[in-house]
Amino acid sequence: MYVLFEGVDGVGKSTQIEMIARVHEDSLVTKEPGGTKIGQKLREILLGGDFKLSARAEILLFLADRAEHYQKMIKPNSSRLILSDRGFVSGVAYALANDASLKIDDLLWLNSFALEGKFADKIVFFEASETLIKKRLSSRGLIDAIEARGLKYLLKVQECMKEVLKAHKFNVLYIDASEDIATINAKIENFIKF
Repeated sequence: MYVLFEGVDGVGKSTQIEMIARVHEDSLVTKEPGGTKIGQKLREILLGGDFKLSARAEILLFLADRAEHYQKMIKPNSSRLILSDRGFVSGVAYALANDASLKIDDLLWLNSFALEGKFADKIVFFEASETLIKKRLSSRGLIDAIEARGLKYLLKVQECMKEVLKAHKFNVLYIDASEDIATINAKIENFIKF
């Protein structure tokens, strides 16, 4: 089962992925961008801040990473529980936040091409208030090029993620990121039972 953990930075995705992986020892933990060797290089380009990319070039690099990630990580491990820190929902949402003229359906088509039509089986979406995001990001210290775009930008991305999830019938668990870790974990475990 291919499960995406989606949400902006600082909402608790990584913590929950680690907890789920400890219980499901045969699970595969991966991330986008950067889940493959090529993906690591693309991650450096996308998040390093060394390049000022156009919005469409950024989309295409994320899609290249997604296609490679699907071929090397998701497809060969389809019989396992796959826990992915981000995926197509983030890709579409960041693209929409960067260029409001883009259409969700067009972006989903591009992602479907990269994923050979295989979207995630389940999506865990973490939503957080402005206050919570600000608090968690300030406690983390290091900021990547996307976080550096600011809190208002991240809130815009979060709204775009919700639009993507509502626009299509994906199997989604909505999580309030302000709930305690154990409560969130129990909800996710129940959701991913197979």
